[in-house]
Order: sequence, then structure tokens, then C-alpha cells
Amino acid sequence: MQISTFLAPENALVDVEASDKARLLTELSARAARSLSLEHEQVSQEILRREELGSTGVGGGAAIPHARIPGLTSPFGILARLRKPIDFDAIDGKRVDVVFLLLLPASSTGYHLKVLAAVARALRNEPVLSALRHAEDAAGLYAAITSAT
Repeated sequence: MQISTFLAPENALVDVEASDKARLLTELSARAARSLSLEHEQVSQEILRREELGSTGVGGGAAIPHARIPGLTSPFGILARLRKPIDFDAIDGKRVDVVFLLLLPASSTGYHLKVLAAVARALRNEPVLSALRHAEDAAGLYAAITSAT
């Protein structure tokens, strides 16, 4: 599974400012909605609703907030490296500084589970996480995550 099939270079963001998890998720959701010509309230509500079920902080300072979005026909991602780590209620209690927002079509298929699994594998890979944290710019961030698959 190639992450580049659902993450465009312009959606790799460095030095994102975020004061808290809810604000970050709302801002990333609004950006995704603009890119996809969707209502930002719908995307934000779905992302926040999923987060209420349990934190998507996967450990190691990374998080994969995700949601199924009605009307979406293919997976869509935004990768953000935060300027300063924030509390994300992650499973290991660590603050998060790498976030991959993932939107999936509402219909459940094996392909969509593979998309989520590809992102999870990349963000659990210590050399990839290190490369993401040390990337000098958005192009370096994109190269680090897309070379992982």
C-alpha cells in the first residue's frame, strides 16, 4: 500500500501550531474539507466523534485520527508535524508531535483497512518517525512518510 496514493505533497505540513487536541483536529478537518469540497462541520464532527470512542494516539508521539465520511469516494490524508507536542491521551501517555489525519469512505472495505494499517505501520517504525521529526521542510516530511511504504 503506497501512502502517496492518498497523501498529496501539499498535505504534508511542518511546524503546525496547536494549543490542544480538539483545536488541532478541528483545524486539520477544516483543511481536509476545503481540499475535498466537503462541509467542514461534517468532517470535524466525524473526526471528533471517533476520538470520543478512544484516543487515536498510537504511541511514540504519533496519532492517527480517522473517520469514515459519507460521500467520500477514496481515502484522503494530511500529515502534520507539530511545532510543540500536545497532550493527545495517547495509549502510552506521551505527548504527540506527529499526526496523520485520515479520512475514509463510509463504505467499509478491506482496502480501507489496508490504508489505515499502512499509516499505522509507518508511524510505528522508529526510523520513519525519526526522519519525520528531523525533516527540514514539507518536502522532506513527505519523502520520509512515502518512502516508508
